[in-house]
Amino acid sequence: MAQTDNHNSATKNTTFLPDFCHIRIVFSVIIIAELLAFVLTLATPSARGGNWDYLSLVSIYILWIALCSTALLCLLRPKLAKLNNNMAALSAFCLLLLITTAFSEAAFQVSTHFGAGALQINMSHLEFFSRNLAICAIASLLTLRYFYLQHQLKLNIEAENQFRLQALQARIRPHFLFNALNTIASLIRRQPQRAEEAVEDLSDLFRHTLNDAEARLPFATEIEIAQRYLDMEKLRLGERLSMQWDIDAIPRDASLPSLTLQPLLENAICHGVEIISRGGTITIHGQRKGNTLTITITNPLPNVDEGSPRKRQGMHIALDNTRQRLQAHFQEDGKLTNQQQGNSYRVELSFPYQPHSKQ
Repeated sequence: MAQTDNHNSATKNTTFLPDFCHIRIVFSVIIIAELLAFVLTLATPSARGGNWDYLSLVSIYILWIALCSTALLCLLRPKLAKLNNNMAALSAFCLLLLITTAFSEAAFQVSTHFGAGALQINMSHLEFFSRNLAICAIASLLTLRYFYLQHQLKLNIEAENQFRLQALQARIRPHFLFNALNTIASLIRRQPQRAEEAVEDLSDLFRHTLNDAEARLPFATEIEIAQRYLDMEKLRLGERLSMQWDIDAIPRDASLPSLTLQPLLENAICHGVEIISRGGTITIHGQRKGNTLTITITNPLPNVDEGSPRKRQGMHIALDNTRQRLQAHFQEDGKLTNQQQGNSYRVELSFPYQPHSKQ
């Protein structure tokens, strides 16, 4: 299965030609064909004055060529994907000319034997072929150029998103390491055995984070990272920290940007549970509606009298970072909202379900 995914990914990215089997591309080809039919009708002197019969015939003729070309390009896409861009473009261009030649010959023969009125072609065989092939060549070159520019734009956007994700990841990992080391340092003198356990937890965390080059991780791994972090904080906070999990609705293979949950839990502890003398409970709730997954993290907040002297700044760094990474991975489908509700703080993640696949 992984090999199939890799093959599909390679097929998708090695050529600028789009997937002509996709309904969006078929619709685009139909629109281009109809626009060309209108232009040719308006440019033909004999068709001026509202000759709708001529427009209909031209539209049918061009649509047959366009749809047959689309069908063949769809069937030949696996082979075209193995070629470089220049060879793929040349092959597609030649294919379009061949299909136009075949339909031109068929149209001329129909006109010769059955032509009357609008069906009659008032030009020689050579002139008819030359005109059709010239129009096909110009339209094909413009269309292929359009697909190439679209492909280059997509590659540039993907590269920009990848650089942005790496920059965001580089910001969050040192921040996580700094806080983890502070936790261990606070335990060394008072509870050396627990400090040793915390170091072991930290090494396991790094196995999934610093040593993992993946931009995404499955939800199950994100939960494991979060639980390792919570184990470390539990050593420091003891009974003051408690968790309530309700995440059965979230598929364990759901793909997430790496280190999504841990910074949010760190915020919930540092800006909530830790500065409350009696501690508190952090609730993580998961929900699925169709293809949309929602994860909600809720933590208590201190009362004004006990929390204001120790209130910490910088909470929105992790929130903004996570929000940007969700948007970079899932575009407009990745969202993070946060709000204070009385003496509790709520962060909600929303993103589409995409099964994680190891590349």
